[in-house]
Amino acid sequence: MAILPIRTGKQFELSGPFGYTPLQSSLDLEKIVSSYIRTLESVLGYQFKNPQLPLQALTHKSFSNEQSEGALHNERLEFLGDAVLELAISEWVYHHYPDIPEGGLTRIRSEVVSEVGLAAIARQIRLGKGLRLGKGEEKSGGREKPSLLSDALEALLGAVYCDGGFTAACRAVEKIFVEAIENTARSRYGTDYKTCLQERLQASYGRLPEYLLTRVTGPDHERIFAMEVRFDGKLLGSGSGPTKKRAEQQAAAAALDHSLVRKCENG
Repeated sequence: MAILPIRTGKQFELSGPFGYTPLQSSLDLEKIVSSYIRTLESVLGYQFKNPQLPLQALTHKSFSNEQSEGALHNERLEFLGDAVLELAISEWVYHHYPDIPEGGLTRIRSEVVSEVGLAAIARQIRLGKGLRLGKGEEKSGGREKPSLLSDALEALLGAVYCDGGFTAACRAVEKIFVEAIENTARSRYGTDYKTCLQERLQASYGRLPEYLLTRVTGPDHERIFAMEVRFDGKLLGSGSGPTKKRAEQQAAAAALDHSLVRKCENG
């Protein structure tokens, strides 16, 4: 009897993995793999033109080494997917968080694309169920290993890029990564940077920061305001914008990365 996917909203689940598990025939395996990849395409929001690419992305080197005729494994796709993922997430956070400074954007991206972050998303989309593993990896719990899961996820995005280009890869990244990106940004910066900064300083030191207008440039219809935020005389951050409020938000976002404020986060 074929193993069919069970759809569960954003996630999906198979009633069993494919790999070195008892199977009735090669035809059964082909049906199982095809069914799994169709479900995976639904999760990614992308349909592959070349069905061999997602299959390669799911193939670990240990499986390839045990095949008499060989099979393409996912290491090269992982190399490509790693670069594609970093650029796609960089572009997304750059456009969606205009007030967060470069250092903050780097930290958000680093947390999301870390092995821990990638493995969490791979588990969310049940990627381990579809890995093709060698006997040793299968027996040692390879389907749950963070390194194998994160590598396969990067390889899968590399496969999307090879099959459909960067725009398709960006759409797939947005579909499965946005929630993790937003949760990371929210936990580190909140949704209102001024309020977040105020709450952290108030809770840890019992005092509030001070905002200072340092410069106004440009003609009357295109003014640019520059603001600084200070605490106990120390400069925590600076920012600029077309309004004082926007400049204050940028300054507060920069201040949230100051070592004095990050102590509040850790304490």
